[in-house]
Amino acid sequence: MGHRIRLRRDPLAYIEELSRGSTAKVMRLPWGGWCVRDTELAQKLLRDPEYHRGGSVFFGELLPARGAQAELGRAVRSLLRAGVPRYRAALPEAVAALPTASRWPDTGTRLVYRCLADVLLHPGTPGGGRELMRQAAHEGVAVRSPHVWQRARAELVRARLVTAVTEEAHRRRRQPADEPQDMLDAVLTVCPEAEMPDRTVADLHLMMFRAIMAPVSASLAWSVLLACLHHTRATPWPWPVEHVVREALRHRPAPWMLGRTLPRAVDLGGTVLPAGELLSVCPYLLHHDERHWDSPDAFQPERWADSSGHGPYIPFGTGPFGCAGAAVAHTLLTESLTALTDHACLAVTDGDTRAVMSEGNVPRPFILHRTPDHPPDTTREGGDQPWPPRCDASSPTSQPDAGTGTDD
Repeated sequence: MGHRIRLRRDPLAYIEELSRGSTAKVMRLPWGGWCVRDTELAQKLLRDPEYHRGGSVFFGELLPARGAQAELGRAVRSLLRAGVPRYRAALPEAVAALPTASRWPDTGTRLVYRCLADVLLHPGTPGGGRELMRQAAHEGVAVRSPHVWQRARAELVRARLVTAVTEEAHRRRRQPADEPQDMLDAVLTVCPEAEMPDRTVADLHLMMFRAIMAPVSASLAWSVLLACLHHTRATPWPWPVEHVVREALRHRPAPWMLGRTLPRAVDLGGTVLPAGELLSVCPYLLHHDERHWDSPDAFQPERWADSSGHGPYIPFGTGPFGCAGAAVAHTLLTESLTALTDHACLAVTDGDTRAVMSEGNVPRPFILHRTPDHPPDTTREGGDQPWPPRCDASSPTSQPDAGTGTDD
């Protein structure tokens, strides 16, 4: 039970503590499985074709064939890439609709969903599937909540969404589109009806929905939080958005562990592991190895201004089972953060850099104060007040919109 409490309190600090307390290149994890703590061995393993034999544990039995897994990844990546202009065009209106103070990371999840909604299920989808997917994004289906009561509520929405998408998959198989219009069509292109029931298609669609939403929304929240905590003045950030995103992905990578089930017994750095053992690489440990990174514990977006002082960087995994849409995800993050900071001052309160362990590293709830830097309205009372108002983290006056999140 002790390791569960310490994981819940600060999972990243705990994995660092485990690594410092071990002298072996591969360490046993208290909750089961093994983690490669040696950076060089981890990089060698991630490049080893033997480590990548078989299918991905991500898909499990839903899509066991490696060829189909790769094909689905490419299909979804192509769809997302084609949808980037639409996502970019939707951002200004979505950001403008945010309250002055909003609760994150929930608000970030909703922002990402609003701009991706048409790509996930196109606007002409009948049967209430679009509304259920919106509820899924808002109720914790896309990003798993650490709270039991929230997960129970999310499970009800998830079940209804899967039912609706199963029915829609059946309808589309009867009336197929000429070209994929959304992610469901992309899933259907690699799921032959003779081999894959409608319910499996719906499950895969939900899996990809979560695989897109969770890392993008969590990484956006980390980018906002970390940048605001390290720049508290009421002035624009001194770093390019691109550098903030890269450093946030290094400092707090969304994936917790990149794990594979060993196809055969192996000797790793003197530790013999039998076939069937779960062996993982932790991106956080690789990103904080002081032998390869300058000041790894510091959040320094400026480090990306040049190519020196950089170590291994795997925010979305690497190798055959790395995220197929990593480049697109990075683009979505950069576009989102650019829209949030465009002509606006950002500050946070209640910020905490300890992660919450969900299906990945998610920030603890915080309040984002966003003050648009637009000309004052001289027709209103008080129009002669200094503009823009102060929005440093020490003295925010706005309260969060009650509809932007849930209490702990």
